[in-house]
Amino acid sequence: MKKHFPLIVKIALVSVYIIFLAGSIVRMTGAGMGCPDWPKCFGYYIPPTSEAQITWQPNTEYQKGMIIIKNETLFVAENHLKTSTDFNLDNWEKYTKHEYAKFNKLHTWTEYINRLSSALAGIPFLFLIVISLSFWKENKKITLLSFGAFFLMLFEAWLGKTVVDTNLKPAIITIHMIGGLVIIGLLLWLVFIVSTHKKTTYKYNSLFNKLLIFSVIFSLIQIALGTQVRQFIDEQVKLFGFENKQYSLLNPNLKFYIHRSFTIAIVLVNLGLFYLNQLKNLGYKLINWIVFLLFLETITGILMYYAEFPLGTQAIHLLSGAVLFGLQFYLLLQSRKNTHL
Repeated sequence: MKKHFPLIVKIALVSVYIIFLAGSIVRMTGAGMGCPDWPKCFGYYIPPTSEAQITWQPNTEYQKGMIIIKNETLFVAENHLKTSTDFNLDNWEKYTKHEYAKFNKLHTWTEYINRLSSALAGIPFLFLIVISLSFWKENKKITLLSFGAFFLMLFEAWLGKTVVDTNLKPAIITIHMIGGLVIIGLLLWLVFIVSTHKKTTYKYNSLFNKLLIFSVIFSLIQIALGTQVRQFIDEQVKLFGFENKQYSLLNPNLKFYIHRSFTIAIVLVNLGLFYLNQLKNLGYKLINWIVFLLFLETITGILMYYAEFPLGTQAIHLLSGAVLFGLQFYLLLQSRKNTHL
């Protein structure tokens, strides 16, 4: 099984990026509360497809834990029951974790697919930790990184529940995203360790390596600023409603302007890396993709601000940012002095 370990690491990495994609679509569509409970959805393992399923009905059977909406309030069935002609409050318990009581079929299934992708992503992580144990005597770092990524995935699952329970509290969503980036970093570290090509085609350059360190730090700062801007947008959406997203950046705070202006520094540093790589013929092909993703990030950022969030721009902006971080982190591993012949 050890020979399959590199493939399993890559599958785990792709699964995390799929989660980022699903999560970005959830945020883009405002579907984060499509399922008011966790891990089930309105008390169902397979989400409801019509409002009638979660609306109180007379002479209807309900299983314990099923959730209904009545009078714009969520109620949970305390036991298996069959309703009569009148609503009996004694059979139901008010859902107290939050007060969001709306049903939108599209939102419900979007959020459900997001959760399903997260659950399926756990499968390669299980294989990851099991096989990593066989590397313990050979390279303890492989085992430790694998278990670190696995336990962070468990933490992320718990945090996903907390996101729902707190009705999409912006700070929790930010931590949720940062946790995902840390997992990406751990998996890329594993990919690098088990790679058979890491010492073949690259030239070490001290200036390139130092500039790259600044580039990674700048990107992390930019991501942190971006999550703060996203928090501001979330608060505006709650104020004006999701259908009025054009007001999301009405009178933005200082962090938005810092986030926007800091892009210039990031672009200049990475263009410097691109130029140095070409000038010295260092062989780092990843820098080409990094410059492309920076261009994509900049364009989508401009479109969101000036064109009032065109469809898909939020998802592309978030996902490309996560991929950009991953490429920069892996390039940093490649450019270290002790990784070269």
